[in-house]
Amino acid sequence: MLPRRARSLPILSILLAIGACSRHAEAPAPAGATPPAAPPVVHTAEGAPRIALAPDGVHIDYRVFGHGEPLIVLIHGWSCDANYWRAQIDDLKSSYTVVAVNLAGHGASSRNRSNWTIEAYGADVTAVLSALPQGKVVLVGHSMGGPVALEAARLVPDRVIGIVGADAFSDIGATPSATDRARADAFIANLRKDYIGATHEFVTKRLFPKNADPAFVRRVADDMALAPPEVAVPSMVALIDYDYRPAVAALHVPIVDIESDLHGPTDLVRIRKLAPAFRTQLMPGRGHFLMMEDPAVFNALLREDIAAFGK
Repeated sequence: MLPRRARSLPILSILLAIGACSRHAEAPAPAGATPPAAPPVVHTAEGAPRIALAPDGVHIDYRVFGHGEPLIVLIHGWSCDANYWRAQIDDLKSSYTVVAVNLAGHGASSRNRSNWTIEAYGADVTAVLSALPQGKVVLVGHSMGGPVALEAARLVPDRVIGIVGADAFSDIGATPSATDRARADAFIANLRKDYIGATHEFVTKRLFPKNADPAFVRRVADDMALAPPEVAVPSMVALIDYDYRPAVAALHVPIVDIESDLHGPTDLVRIRKLAPAFRTQLMPGRGHFLMMEDPAVFNALLREDIAAFGK
């Protein structure tokens, strides 16, 4: 069941400890004096909200679960949030450190940004990784989260050992036709005119098979329609215009896509011209949200991929 999300911005503050520095050495403590107590060690509860600062000053909300390596970083898709990964968090945290990120403008992260690009979202992820400096990383991205993972991997190539998409990479190397471009322009125009209505139609008609649970479809559509249009519309424009070539060419880590067959087979010949080792794992009969529609199968495939990256 899709968890309820909070769309309102939290009141975020950073408490700065200000210490006075002396230019003179401290006098030694008298003999027999009790040494000062060590400062208490602060432990952040599992799953408690944490904040990282993106390069452009945006507060990025993230949560950490479990222990172990590699770090599994879960990156949600367009107009979604970290809650869409709940079934993966519960499964993976027994074996790995799991990091669930809310990209800028999504979930509890701040919206004070004007440049809603895939590259900026990639920097959101690396800001979180800077706060978690230890351990190799596997990036897992759903939909728009896939190209975001590519951009993040470009920024920290020494830490990323593999990238897994969830219905994320079928457009690698594709050249849109004039018809494709016209459809995309019409979709963007509809989003600008009536974001809620256009999002409902897009989600219900394009992202699920005909036999999908209508109650689940409605919950996802309702949830995504609550996204702020000032974030969602430019983000969709950035996703449509994103060029995969520079990122794919710069990376030398395995890329896997766990895919549905909702829109037909992926053109592996085209993709492997850019990423020769690219491979897919098919979950037939599912829709775009396959990690939620069939988490048991998805999680088993994801665990296989993580294990393979570590060999």
